Amino acid sequence: MAALSARALLPQPSSLSIFPPSRPFNQRPQTILTKSTKRSRPFIAAASSSPPLPSLSGFNQSIGDILADVSIFSASTGEPIAFKNLWDQNEGMAVVALLRHFGCPCCWELASTLKEIKPTFDSAGVKLIAVGVGTPDKARILAKRLPFPSDCLYADPERKAYDVLGLYYGLGRTFFNPASAKVFSRFESLQRAVKNYTISATPDDRSSVLQQGGMLVFKGKKLLYARKDEGTGDHAPLDDILAVCCNTPVT
Repeated sequence: MAALSARALLPQPSSLSIFPPSRPFNQRPQTILTKSTKRSRPFIAAASSSPPLPSLSGFNQSIGDILADVSIFSASTGEPIAFKNLWDQNEGMAVVALLRHFGCPCCWELASTLKEIKPTFDSAGVKLIAVGVGTPDKARILAKRLPFPSDCLYADPERKAYDVLGLYYGLGRTFFNPASAKVFSRFESLQRAVKNYTISATPDDRSSVLQQGGMLVFKGKKLLYARKDEGTGDHAPLDDILAVCCNTPVT
């Protein structure tokens, strides 16, 4: 029943054949930890003193300072907390995953994958921070039913962080962007992730379901990697994220 509910909430393009299949975002590559991999090279450059990559061009290079004072809510306690208190703002490494909303099946899939890869982040000294649109009680539904570690999960009911970061929003992005079709290439992993799914995690403010997410990697306040989701389920490739985390020294 959950799988049927999830599919009903996904974008339904008229013909999937026009969209080329892509590698599932949650397929862990076998060589992501080696500096010689082709995909990791550009992102190693992003973490160095080289000029910013095009992937960062849509972001203010002072976004770490701007985001620092934005307050969100802890899923575990319901208390407000500023981004500057989520990780060491001098040298700490953090992966900040901005989910669409807690009732989005694609975000359950992303959260499931992040949970699986969290030990790798932990061993590299990288803090995982997952933020979703909705109230803390909605976040706790996902945390309990997926399940997902609630100490890594935060709620942004007013989409403050999303607005600061300029993440995409709107009907076209949510349902009609070609990037949204990527989710159909990994439908089996989506079905596994939503076996305990419930639509009750969806925000009461239904306009929030039009919000798209994104992925960022910080070292202190310095932005090393940033990607906006072009459409629903268009998540950042994990090999890109791990290449940044594992090839950037953590002090």
